[in-house]
Amino acid sequence: MTTPAESPHCMNTYGRLPMTVSHGRGVRVWDTDGKCYLDALAGIAVNTLGHAHPKLTPALQDQVGKMMHSCNYYHIPLQEALADKLVELSGMTNAFFCNSGLEANEAALKLARKFGHMKGIDLPEIVVYEKSFHGRSLATLAATGNEKIKEGFGPMMGGFIRVPVNNIDALKKATEGNPNVVAVFMEAIQGEGGVTPMGVEYMQQVRQLCDARDWLLMIDEVQCGMGRTGKWFAHQWAGIVPDVMPLAKGLGSGVPIGAVVAGPKAAHIFQPGNHGTTFGGNPLSMRAGVETIRIMEEDKLLDNVVKVGAHLHAALHRELDGLKGVKEIRGQGLMIGIDLDRSCGALMQRALDAGLLLSVTADSVVRLVPPLIITEVEADEVVAILVPLIQTFLAEAP
Repeated sequence: MTTPAESPHCMNTYGRLPMTVSHGRGVRVWDTDGKCYLDALAGIAVNTLGHAHPKLTPALQDQVGKMMHSCNYYHIPLQEALADKLVELSGMTNAFFCNSGLEANEAALKLARKFGHMKGIDLPEIVVYEKSFHGRSLATLAATGNEKIKEGFGPMMGGFIRVPVNNIDALKKATEGNPNVVAVFMEAIQGEGGVTPMGVEYMQQVRQLCDARDWLLMIDEVQCGMGRTGKWFAHQWAGIVPDVMPLAKGLGSGVPIGAVVAGPKAAHIFQPGNHGTTFGGNPLSMRAGVETIRIMEEDKLLDNVVKVGAHLHAALHRELDGLKGVKEIRGQGLMIGIDLDRSCGALMQRALDAGLLLSVTADSVVRLVPPLIITEVEADEVVAILVPLIQTFLAEAP
């Protein structure tokens, strides 16, 4: 039976495409008409293990049969198990669990402000970036560098200093002589901002500056973390460790989850009563996180990301380099952006019609963030569908 591709009683907050998802398996999903699609979006970098993973599914079914929710009045052993694993993988100290990337980033901002107040700073300020995206709450919206999504929600919360990416001189100039600066908050790779990576040398320079000036280095790994670049966290390519690291998206392979991992400088800022959550850290989401990491390790998915990511990058460069209208192909691992010289939102519908799920970010960047289980053969399928779409689109009058 066909389900109508409409939602008349849901708030009109999304520009939805006319397709209704029925089910998925591996890197493919089906709509309610039975049409199959290759998933190169993974729920926007969420479905780490694809759909209906044969190891994850029974583990979650087992957990549902035991307990889905317990409030944080009590100890939740799976919280400690996941926190212990995140500490091991990150080289950091402890973790707080919440429900989403927005909540994780909100907690990071609160940590930075309290860090400042503990130092006697009445009006703490946090350095943030042009074209950044940290969420849609009032605080994370103020930190975000996208003016379009702020329209209608002002006045914005103060306390932020905005700088361009990958420019250490601009950062130093913007903060020179300012005693109120408490933190630098960056995405290791800007996702919504166009799949724009922070340079390795730049991240190292910012780490050194934060150490020299006693600031917190806070790195938002919500979209680029959890193995998406071929390391557990994208900043690890620079050989640095942040003081605060928000996580979400891929950590639960589709189950809502967020986390803030803290290093020694930030680990003990929050005390009882400073922060909390009703649903965060519930047994179901914690089991999803624990099992996601276990399966990633067992199946050597970081190696797969490096291998298939390199294969996909090479194929896209081979087919698209030199094509008029393609400005740049950038990203790392299985987080790829194809930057075009014009708005290309129409490609989402065209790709859907051709059986491929993807997104367009920053208006002109085709974003590919497939499940980390994708194979080279499936990556070739993505290229075979996508390249002709881009070629045809760019051949049209701009």
